Amino acid sequence: MPPPISYPPSAGDILAALARGADGRTALLKAKISTRKINESLVALANAQGGLAIIGADSKAIGLAQPEQTQSQAATAALLSDPPLILPEPSLIDADGQTFCVMQVPAGLPRVYSLKGQYFVRDGQHNRPMLPEELRRLLIDRNEVGFETQLVEGATVDHLDRGRIQAFVDQLDGVLDESEDDLLSGRGCLAQDRNGLAPTVAGVLLFASEPQRWLRSAEITCVRYAGTTMSDDFVREDVRGVLADQIKRSEAFVSTNMRRGMRIRGLAREDTPEYPISIVREAIVNAVAHRDYSIRGDNIRVLMFGDRLEVYSPGRLPGHVTVENIVDERFSRNEAIVQVLSEIGFIERLGYGIDRMISVCESEELPKPRFAETAAGFKVTIYGHGPELIGAPPPRGLYSHLRLNARQELALAFLQTNRRITNRDYQGLCADTSPETLRRDFADMVDRGILLKIGEKRATYYVLK
Repeated sequence: MPPPISYPPSAGDILAALARGADGRTALLKAKISTRKINESLVALANAQGGLAIIGADSKAIGLAQPEQTQSQAATAALLSDPPLILPEPSLIDADGQTFCVMQVPAGLPRVYSLKGQYFVRDGQHNRPMLPEELRRLLIDRNEVGFETQLVEGATVDHLDRGRIQAFVDQLDGVLDESEDDLLSGRGCLAQDRNGLAPTVAGVLLFASEPQRWLRSAEITCVRYAGTTMSDDFVREDVRGVLADQIKRSEAFVSTNMRRGMRIRGLAREDTPEYPISIVREAIVNAVAHRDYSIRGDNIRVLMFGDRLEVYSPGRLPGHVTVENIVDERFSRNEAIVQVLSEIGFIERLGYGIDRMISVCESEELPKPRFAETAAGFKVTIYGHGPELIGAPPPRGLYSHLRLNARQELALAFLQTNRRITNRDYQGLCADTSPETLRRDFADMVDRGILLKIGEKRATYYVLK
C-alpha cells in the first residue's frame, strides 16, 4: 500500500504517485476528459479505500493547458454522484514543470456512491461496475443496510429463550409497563413479518436457545499453540451459544490457557500472567460486538501463541473507521447488538476500549496492540509477557496428542506446579523405574521439543521449552 498522503498533496506526493502509475488508490486521468468520467473515478475510489484522482496525468504526464478551468470542472464532477461527494477542494499542484489537478478521496467514507444508478469500484488500474454481492456487502459495511435487523428465515419467537429474556428485562432500569416483546422490538431484536413478530439476526444471536442453528458461523474458535507459529501442539475449543456466553467462555479459555510465571521488574520478581486479562476481554468483546455476521463460512478466532495473542473478526472496519483513526473514531456496525451487550453488563467494555487497551499495555510495559485489516476481516494482535516469564508451565492438555507414556505425563503434571524437574524429582515420582529408563524418557521429551535440559551431571534439571 502506498504511504499516506497529506492534504493538500505535495509535489513530491504527486511525482511518487505518477512513478507508481495507476492502481487501486490512484486514478490517472487525461487532461481532456469529461466531467462524467471524472465522477466515475471519484465514485470508484470512494466505494473502495479512497485515494487520488490526478487530472492531466496520462501515460506521458503532460499536465494541464487550462488548470483553473479543469479545477472548476473537477469540483462540479464530485457533485454528480448520488449522494453528492463532499470532498476537499481540488488542488492545482506544480510538479516537474507541469500543473496537475488533484482530487483527494478520503478512506472510510460513510456512504455508498453511484453515478446515474451505476455503482463503480476501483479494481487495479481501472474502474468497473460492482457485482451484486460486492454492492450488498458494501451496503452492509457502511450501514446503509443493517444485516442485524433482518429477519431470520425459519426462526420464530418460540425459538427464543424466555428465561434469558426475563433475566435481561430484570436488569433494565426504568422499565414500566412495556411487554417483553415491546422491549425487544424497540432494541431491534424483533420485527414484524406477515405472521406477526419474528426474531431478527440480533434477536437470534442474543436470545435464541440455539443461535448456530440459523447462523452457523456465529461462533468463536479458541486455540492455544505451544510455540510462536501454528503447529500440531495445541488446545482448542469451539465456543457457541448466545453472544454473551461466547464472550465469557472465550475469556475463560484464554485465562485458563495463558501461562503464569515470574518476571524481573526493577530489582524484584513478581508473579505475572501472560496477558493482562482486561486487554483480552476488550479485544473479544469488540470482535463479538462489531464483526460482520453476514459473512458465512468464517468465524471469530482467538489464537494464542508463545509470544502473542491474535483476535480475528470477519468483516473489515465499518463506516469511516480506518486503522489510522481507530483510536479516535467510533462507528458501530451492529447498533442493536452493542446496545443489548451494554445493558446486560458489558457497558464498561464498549465504546472507548481501544485507547484503554493501549493505556494498559503502556502500564504493563508491553508493546502497543497492533491493528490490521486483512482482505476480509480485522485482526488485533496483543503482545504478552510470555518471552520474559520464568518457569511458566504450558496449558494442561497441550501435549496430549503426543501419546506420552504414563511416566512422562507424571513429569509434565509435576511441571504444572513446579518450575523445574530434576532426575531426583522424577525418580521420586517413578520409584520402581530404573534410572536409565527415566533418562531415556527425559531424552525423548528433549528431542520432541517439550523440555529443555539445563546444566550438566548432578546439576542437571529440566524446564518446559
